[in-house]
Amino acid sequence: MTSTVRRVSAVAAGALAVTLGLAMPALAHVTVNPGTAEQGGWTKIAFRVPNERDNASTTKVEVAFPTDHPLPFVSVRPVSGWKVKVTQGKLPQPVVSDDGDKITESVLKITWTGGKIESGQFQEFEASVGPLPKNVDALEFPTEQTYSNGEVVKWADPPKADGSEAEHPAPTLKLVAPKAEEGGAEAAAASPSAAAAAGPDVAPSVAAVAEDDDEGGSGTAALVLGGLGLVAGLVGAGAGITALRRSRG
Repeated sequence: MTSTVRRVSAVAAGALAVTLGLAMPALAHVTVNPGTAEQGGWTKIAFRVPNERDNASTTKVEVAFPTDHPLPFVSVRPVSGWKVKVTQGKLPQPVVSDDGDKITESVLKITWTGGKIESGQFQEFEASVGPLPKNVDALEFPTEQTYSNGEVVKWADPPKADGSEAEHPAPTLKLVAPKAEEGGAEAAAASPSAAAAAGPDVAPSVAAVAEDDDEGGSGTAALVLGGLGLVAGLVGAGAGITALRRSRG
Protein backbone atom coordinates (compact mmCIF):
# COMPACT_ATOMS: atom_id res chain seq x y z
CA MET A 1 0.00 0.00 0.00
CA THR A 2 2.74 2.42 1.00
CA SER A 3 4.82 1.67 -2.10
CA THR A 4 1.79 2.24 -4.32
CA VAL A 5 1.15 5.63 -2.74
CA ARG A 6 4.78 6.60 -3.18
CA ARG A 7 4.71 5.50 -6.81
CA VAL A 8 1.55 7.51 -7.55
CA SER A 9 3.00 10.58 -5.80
CA ALA A 10 6.20 10.34 -7.82
CA VAL A 11 4.28 10.12 -11.10
CA ALA A 12 2.11 13.11 -10.15
CA ALA A 13 5.17 15.18 -9.17
CA GLY A 14 6.87 14.33 -12.46
CA ALA A 15 3.80 15.30 -14.47
CA LEU A 16 3.56 18.60 -12.59
CA ALA A 17 7.22 19.36 -13.25
CA VAL A 18 6.79 18.67 -16.97
CA THR A 19 3.67 20.85 -17.10
CA LEU A 20 5.41 23.75 -15.37
CA GLY A 21 8.44 23.36 -17.58
CA LEU A 22 6.30 23.61 -20.70
CA ALA A 23 4.42 26.62 -19.33
CA MET A 24 7.43 28.68 -18.29
CA PRO A 25 8.44 29.88 -21.78
CA ALA A 26 4.92 31.22 -22.39
CA LEU A 27 4.92 33.04 -19.07
CA ALA A 28 8.16 34.78 -20.05
CA HIS A 29 6.76 36.31 -23.23
CA VAL A 30 5.99 40.02 -23.62
CA THR A 31 2.20 40.22 -23.70
CA VAL A 32 -0.74 42.62 -23.85
CA ASN A 33 -3.05 42.54 -20.84
CA PRO A 34 -5.95 42.12 -20.92
CA GLY A 35 -5.67 40.12 -24.12
CA THR A 36 -9.08 41.08 -25.53
CA ALA A 37 -11.12 44.24 -26.10
CA GLU A 38 -14.33 45.20 -27.87
CA GLN A 39 -14.27 46.34 -31.47
CA GLY A 40 -15.00 50.02 -31.88
CA GLY A 41 -14.45 50.80 -28.20
CA TRP A 42 -11.77 52.22 -25.95
CA THR A 43 -9.56 50.22 -23.63
CA LYS A 44 -6.63 50.39 -21.26
CA ILE A 45 -3.89 47.93 -22.07
CA ALA A 46 -0.69 47.03 -20.26
CA PHE A 47 2.42 45.74 -21.99
CA ARG A 48 3.76 43.17 -19.52
CA VAL A 49 7.53 42.79 -19.88
CA PRO A 50 9.33 40.06 -17.88
CA ASN A 51 13.12 39.90 -17.60
CA GLU A 52 14.33 36.59 -19.04
CA ARG A 53 18.04 36.99 -18.31
CA ASP A 54 19.93 36.06 -15.14
CA ASN A 55 22.97 38.22 -15.90
CA ALA A 56 21.34 41.40 -17.25
CA SER A 57 18.44 43.77 -16.58
CA THR A 58 15.94 45.19 -19.04
CA THR A 59 16.67 48.88 -19.63
CA LYS A 60 14.55 49.79 -22.66
CA VAL A 61 11.17 48.77 -24.06
CA GLU A 62 9.97 49.99 -27.46
CA VAL A 63 6.46 49.13 -28.65
CA ALA A 64 5.48 49.67 -32.30
CA PHE A 65 1.85 50.55 -32.98
CA PRO A 66 -0.09 49.23 -35.99
CA THR A 67 -0.02 51.46 -39.07
CA ASP A 68 -2.54 49.51 -41.17
CA HIS A 69 -5.18 50.07 -38.48
CA PRO A 70 -3.91 53.14 -36.61
CA LEU A 71 -5.23 54.17 -33.22
CA PRO A 72 -6.21 57.87 -33.33
CA PHE A 73 -5.88 58.56 -29.61
CA VAL A 74 -3.18 57.18 -27.32
CA SER A 75 -2.24 58.30 -23.82
CA VAL A 76 0.27 56.74 -21.43
CA ARG A 77 0.40 56.26 -17.69
CA PRO A 78 3.62 57.33 -15.95
CA VAL A 79 5.81 54.54 -14.60
CA SER A 80 8.01 55.36 -11.62
CA GLY A 81 11.69 55.42 -12.57
CA TRP A 82 11.00 55.33 -16.32
CA LYS A 83 10.95 58.02 -19.01
CA VAL A 84 8.38 57.65 -21.78
CA LYS A 85 8.41 59.03 -25.32
CA VAL A 86 5.43 58.83 -27.66
CA THR A 87 6.50 59.07 -31.31
CA GLN A 88 3.88 60.32 -33.75
CA GLY A 89 4.42 60.59 -37.51
CA LYS A 90 3.14 59.98 -41.00
CA LEU A 91 1.74 56.59 -41.90
CA PRO A 92 3.31 54.60 -44.76
CA GLN A 93 0.06 55.24 -46.62
CA PRO A 94 -3.20 57.01 -45.70
CA VAL A 95 -5.87 54.93 -44.00
CA VAL A 96 -9.63 55.50 -44.06
CA SER A 97 -11.18 55.06 -40.62
CA ASP A 98 -14.47 53.30 -39.86
CA ASP A 99 -16.15 56.72 -39.83
CA GLY A 100 -14.82 57.59 -43.27
CA ASP A 101 -12.08 59.95 -42.08
CA LYS A 102 -8.74 59.94 -43.86
CA ILE A 103 -5.87 59.34 -41.41
CA THR A 104 -2.38 60.32 -42.49
CA GLU A 105 -0.64 60.56 -39.11
CA SER A 106 -0.81 58.47 -35.97
CA VAL A 107 1.22 57.17 -33.03
CA LEU A 108 4.00 55.02 -34.48
CA LYS A 109 5.67 53.81 -31.28
CA ILE A 110 6.10 54.30 -27.55
CA THR A 111 9.52 54.00 -25.90
CA TRP A 112 10.26 53.54 -22.21
CA THR A 113 13.84 54.10 -20.97
CA GLY A 114 15.79 54.95 -17.83
CA GLY A 115 14.46 52.22 -15.55
CA LYS A 116 15.44 48.64 -14.83
CA ILE A 117 13.67 45.32 -14.75
CA GLU A 118 15.90 43.01 -12.77
CA SER A 119 16.18 39.23 -13.11
CA GLY A 120 13.07 37.45 -11.87
CA GLN A 121 10.96 40.61 -12.14
CA PHE A 122 8.49 42.10 -14.62
CA GLN A 123 7.05 45.54 -15.29
CA GLU A 124 3.79 46.70 -16.84
CA PHE A 125 3.63 49.76 -19.11
CA GLU A 126 0.08 51.04 -19.48
CA ALA A 127 -1.62 52.98 -22.28
CA SER A 128 -5.17 54.06 -23.01
CA VAL A 129 -6.09 53.62 -26.68
CA GLY A 130 -9.05 54.05 -28.98
CA PRO A 131 -11.29 53.96 -30.75
CA LEU A 132 -10.41 50.44 -31.79
CA PRO A 133 -11.23 49.32 -35.35
CA LYS A 134 -14.63 47.70 -35.85
CA ASN A 135 -13.84 45.10 -38.50
CA VAL A 136 -10.51 43.71 -37.31
CA ASP A 137 -9.97 40.55 -35.25
CA ALA A 138 -6.59 41.45 -33.73
CA LEU A 139 -3.93 44.15 -33.45
CA GLU A 140 -0.24 43.32 -33.15
CA PHE A 141 2.30 45.43 -31.25
CA PRO A 142 5.83 44.31 -32.19
CA THR A 143 8.13 45.04 -29.24
CA GLU A 144 11.89 45.38 -28.79
CA GLN A 145 13.31 44.54 -25.37
CA THR A 146 16.83 45.85 -24.73
CA TYR A 147 19.07 44.46 -21.96
CA SER A 148 21.89 46.13 -20.06
CA ASN A 149 24.45 43.92 -21.85
CA GLY A 150 23.37 45.29 -25.23
CA GLU A 151 21.22 42.33 -26.25
CA VAL A 152 18.00 43.20 -28.09
CA VAL A 153 15.13 40.71 -28.24
CA LYS A 154 12.50 41.40 -30.91
CA TRP A 155 9.02 40.17 -30.05
CA ALA A 156 7.62 40.39 -33.57
CA ASP A 157 7.02 36.85 -34.88
CA PRO A 158 3.59 36.35 -36.54
CA PRO A 159 1.44 33.35 -35.59
CA LYS A 160 2.47 30.05 -37.16
CA ALA A 161 0.29 28.45 -39.84
CA ASP A 162 -0.09 25.24 -37.82
CA GLY A 163 -1.42 27.15 -34.81
CA SER A 164 1.60 26.56 -32.60
CA GLU A 165 3.26 29.45 -30.78
CA ALA A 166 6.17 31.27 -32.36
CA GLU A 167 9.49 31.62 -30.55
CA HIS A 168 9.12 35.37 -30.07
CA PRO A 169 5.42 36.12 -30.72
CA ALA A 170 4.36 39.73 -31.17
CA PRO A 171 2.15 40.98 -28.31
CA THR A 172 -1.39 40.76 -29.67
CA LEU A 173 -4.69 42.34 -28.65
CA LYS A 174 -7.66 40.27 -29.82
CA LEU A 175 -10.79 42.22 -30.75
CA VAL A 176 -14.27 40.81 -30.19
CA ALA A 177 -17.74 42.00 -31.12
CA PRO A 178 -19.47 44.27 -28.59
CA LYS A 179 -21.70 42.43 -26.15
CA ALA A 180 -24.86 44.16 -27.41
CA GLU A 181 -24.23 42.81 -30.91
CA GLU A 182 -23.53 39.29 -29.64
CA GLY A 183 -26.86 39.18 -27.79
CA GLY A 184 -28.88 40.42 -30.77
CA ALA A 185 -32.61 40.66 -30.12
CA GLU A 186 -32.31 39.09 -26.66
CA ALA A 187 -29.85 41.76 -25.52
CA ALA A 188 -32.15 44.48 -26.89
CA ALA A 189 -35.10 43.00 -25.00
CA ALA A 190 -33.06 43.03 -21.78
CA SER A 191 -31.98 46.67 -22.18
CA PRO A 192 -33.65 49.35 -19.96
CA SER A 193 -35.22 51.11 -22.97
CA ALA A 194 -36.74 47.87 -24.27
CA ALA A 195 -38.06 46.99 -20.81
CA ALA A 196 -39.75 50.38 -20.50
CA ALA A 197 -41.38 49.98 -23.91
CA ALA A 198 -42.58 46.45 -23.18
CA GLY A 199 -44.44 47.48 -20.05
CA PRO A 200 -44.56 46.14 -16.46
CA ASP A 201 -44.67 42.47 -17.52
CA VAL A 202 -40.93 42.43 -18.34
CA ALA A 203 -39.60 42.87 -14.80
CA PRO A 204 -41.54 39.97 -13.21
CA SER A 205 -40.38 37.56 -15.93
CA VAL A 206 -36.74 38.46 -15.22
CA ALA A 207 -37.28 37.95 -11.50
CA ALA A 208 -38.83 34.56 -12.16
CA VAL A 209 -35.83 33.46 -14.18
CA ALA A 210 -33.54 34.58 -11.37
CA GLU A 211 -35.49 32.50 -8.85
CA ASP A 212 -35.30 29.43 -11.10
CA ASP A 213 -31.54 29.88 -11.38
CA ASP A 214 -31.20 30.07 -7.60
CA GLU A 215 -33.15 26.85 -7.16
CA GLY A 216 -31.03 25.11 -9.75
CA GLY A 217 -27.89 26.33 -8.00
CA SER A 218 -29.13 25.04 -4.62
CA GLY A 219 -29.93 21.64 -6.11
CA THR A 220 -26.50 21.39 -7.67
CA ALA A 221 -24.85 22.39 -4.39
CA ALA A 222 -26.83 19.72 -2.54
CA LEU A 223 -25.76 17.04 -5.02
CA VAL A 224 -22.13 18.11 -4.70
CA LEU A 225 -22.26 18.05 -0.89
CA GLY A 226 -23.98 14.68 -0.96
CA GLY A 227 -21.30 13.28 -3.25
CA LEU A 228 -18.56 14.60 -0.99
CA GLY A 229 -20.22 13.02 2.01
CA LEU A 230 -20.41 9.67 0.25
CA VAL A 231 -16.74 9.83 -0.66
CA ALA A 232 -15.81 10.73 2.92
CA GLY A 233 -17.86 7.79 4.19
CA LEU A 234 -16.16 5.34 1.84
CA VAL A 235 -12.73 6.63 2.88
CA GLY A 236 -13.64 6.24 6.55
CA ALA A 237 -14.93 2.72 5.98
CA GLY A 238 -11.75 1.76 4.19
CA ALA A 239 -9.66 3.08 7.05
CA GLY A 240 -11.74 1.14 9.56
CA ILE A 241 -11.35 -2.12 7.63
CA THR A 242 -7.60 -1.60 7.38
CA ALA A 243 -7.32 -0.98 11.13
CA LEU A 244 -9.39 -4.08 11.88
CA ARG A 245 -7.17 -6.27 9.72
CA ARG A 246 -4.05 -4.94 11.40
CA SER A 247 -5.45 -5.61 14.88
CA ARG A 248 -6.31 -9.20 13.92
CA GLY A 249 -2.86 -9.64 12.43
